[in-house]
Amino acid sequence: MRKLTYFIATTVDGFIGAPDGDGEFFYAHLDPEFIDHLKAEYPETISAQGRAHLGLADTPPKRFDAVLMGRGTYEPGLKAGMTSPYGHLREQYVISRSLAETPDPAVRLISGDIAARVREMKAEDGLGIWLCGGADLATQLIDEIDEYVIKTYPVFAGTGMPMSRAGFGVRPLELTGATVLGGGQVVTSYAVKR
Repeated sequence: MRKLTYFIATTVDGFIGAPDGDGEFFYAHLDPEFIDHLKAEYPETISAQGRAHLGLADTPPKRFDAVLMGRGTYEPGLKAGMTSPYGHLREQYVISRSLAETPDPAVRLISGDIAARVREMKAEDGLGIWLCGGADLATQLIDEIDEYVIKTYPVFAGTGMPMSRAGFGVRPLELTGATVLGGGQVVTSYAVKR
């Protein structure tokens, strides 16, 4: 059975973007050791454009072969002309109520019962499913998330877009890994206790 993993960048105080959702400030904190870690452990989470730049174009997926993105996560790349940001993956999904048709044949749209579709995907054969963002999508799928991989950057934002808007509810997790990198980034992974 495939797992749904919320693989996300966050500030030390738990924000995945500015109040408007913009996460560009994270790029100012990309340290070579952190990039090497992503290349080695999560190469499929680097966009097609980044993969070409880093010499990863032919590197196969290691953990995920599908990605789920909210419309807000997909939009910046779309505006820059990247209609298929993760074309190296078997499946790319954009969750949107406003897109009438997909901008790229490699990208599928989901607009109905997202949790039901994710349960179907989890029952299929394949590698894991990467929940790329954002907060609203993580909220809708909170009970479907099996694992969290949190890339914490050495920055304090004060306010912004939270990791989730699910509301208070204690959801026990088990620490399954922690890596501290030279630039101050910390990558932690947690399994959801069910």
